[in-house]
Amino acid sequence: MSGPHPTPDSPRTANPTQDSATDVVRWAAFSCVLVPVVLLWYGTSLAGTAGTALGLAAVTAVCRLLLRQSERGAAGPPAEESAPHRGRRHRTGTGAHRGGRHTGGNTPVG
Repeated sequence: MSGPHPTPDSPRTANPTQDSATDVVRWAAFSCVLVPVVLLWYGTSLAGTAGTALGLAAVTAVCRLLLRQSERGAAGPPAEESAPHRGRRHRTGTGAHRGGRHTGGNTPVG
C-alpha cells in the first residue's frame, strides 16, 4: 500500500485546506486569550487590555468569516457564473456596436 488511508474516526479530515483554516482560527483564538494575559502580566491597564482583547477578537472573527467564504468559493463556482462572459469584442447583435467601417447608408439626407 502507498500510505495510511483516512478513516472516519481519524482526527484529520481528507481536506487539508479546511484543516489549515481550522488551525489558523484555533491559533487566533488562543492568541485572543494569551495576549491580554501577557499584557496584564506586564502591567498594562485593564482598560487597555480589554480593548486589545476586543480588537483581536474582532479581527479573528472577520478572518474566520473570510476563510470560510474562500473555502466555499474554492469548492466550485455558483451555477450563474459557470457560463463564460463574453468580452467587449465578442458581443453578438447588429448595429453600430458590431465594429468595423460602415457604409454611408445611415447618413441623414439634407
